[in-house]
Amino acid sequence: MDRDLLLSICPSLRTALTRCRYDIDTVRDLLGPDAHSALGRGEPVAARRATRGAGDLGVLVRLFLLQDTCPVDAVAEALLPLTVPDAIAAGLLEPDGDGVRTALDLRPFDAGNGNRWVLSDLDGALRPAATREDHVLGVGQASLSLLQATPTDPVGSVLDLGTGCGVQAVRAADHAATVTATDINPRCLTLAAASAALNEVDIEFLTGSWFDPVRGRRFDRIVANPPFVVSSGRVEHSYRDSGLDLDGASRLMISQATDHLEMGGTAAMLASWVHVAGEDWRSRVASWLPAHGVDAWIVQRDVADPALYVGTWLRDGDADQRDPAVAERAEAWFDHFARHDVEAVGFGFVYLRRTGEPSDVLAEDLRHAFTDALGDEAIDYFTRLDWLRGRDVLTERFRVRPDTALERVCLPSEEGWKQVVARVHRGGGPAWQHEVDDLAAALLGGIRPDGLPLGDLVELLAAAHDEEADALAAQAVTLVHGLVRHGLVEPA
Repeated sequence: MDRDLLLSICPSLRTALTRCRYDIDTVRDLLGPDAHSALGRGEPVAARRATRGAGDLGVLVRLFLLQDTCPVDAVAEALLPLTVPDAIAAGLLEPDGDGVRTALDLRPFDAGNGNRWVLSDLDGALRPAATREDHVLGVGQASLSLLQATPTDPVGSVLDLGTGCGVQAVRAADHAATVTATDINPRCLTLAAASAALNEVDIEFLTGSWFDPVRGRRFDRIVANPPFVVSSGRVEHSYRDSGLDLDGASRLMISQATDHLEMGGTAAMLASWVHVAGEDWRSRVASWLPAHGVDAWIVQRDVADPALYVGTWLRDGDADQRDPAVAERAEAWFDHFARHDVEAVGFGFVYLRRTGEPSDVLAEDLRHAFTDALGDEAIDYFTRLDWLRGRDVLTERFRVRPDTALERVCLPSEEGWKQVVARVHRGGGPAWQHEVDDLAAALLGGIRPDGLPLGDLVELLAAAHDEEADALAAQAVTLVHGLVRHGLVEPA
């Protein structure tokens, strides 16, 4: 693929996409909810029916989203002022019999700031397509997860490490003064540069492995969806395989990212880690960070057993375990896990912030469902951590967040209902839950913004329940620190 030729057609292609209203909202309106959902499942017939009589937009939907072979005359009219010969020469289209079809995936998406377009390789979902070794992945579930999990507060500079099709970099351009994107795969940089050109955003593209292209440079934010597949280090597809053993890719990213952050700068990354027999995964990931100079919030969103994990990634590469050669690869993968006592693989988000303080690392499970975006919550988390650092919470006044609820769960017993657990539940954000006992519930019930400091409330509670005040105060400090970190309780 010739990068210069592909970039040269982007202004004309953008004009055609804009004129035909090939954007996420108009396409959804054209298809309707049922056909749009069917297309998302890889079922194109309903969407194809919806495009009949839809003019140039219908042609572009059939061409790029349904990956149909379309008549040359219809495509020529829809792509004006871009010509079909120029589109073929640039690698966007390819001849197919008497018609033409797309050679690349070109789709609209909304990352939260309006319509954008992104170019990537075809994924084979609607039309058979071999997965290249240098395959450029499109906007998949991992990309969407990172988009939703990346903070959007304005910053000066962003590094998108391992940019792939460029979707994170294009999104970052909405809230950063400058964006730098790197990748080891030249094909990725070609398609990412074309995505940037289609969206008229200015991005610096650099070729190289990991942090090598930006040695000596620092950024206000780093975003990364690295090749984090946990395996023996064998590279089959550059978008997912790092060449590093087990979770070595995540370890490299997490351990080196803060060296490339400005003071106060933050990183948002996807990562995987192994669960080793007899080892706490939290301690494993925390050990990758220095003892000084970084705040870290690590949230585990999913855990897969070896059978599920190996099967998932073999299918991702179009491999069928019924094939003896593939079965042999699977056996080797399982053997490698067994030799290293790998019981499971965890997956989640890692948020880092460079500080001048002793490191504070919190690694925790976040596997329950919630709907709010996690990115801005990460910035709020670091703000709350700043407030807690070095502060005596017993001297402070607090308020319980308005959407925090107290929930009591009771089961029937011989004496009637018997409480088995009580917990406070945050209604927004990540929907955190903390189990509490009756004394803790009573303490939280007495918190008022204009009321007594926490220490005075503890003393009253201790006297009322004949508890030892110092011991109760120590428990209250631990409780309130956890609730403030998770945003259930706020400083008054």
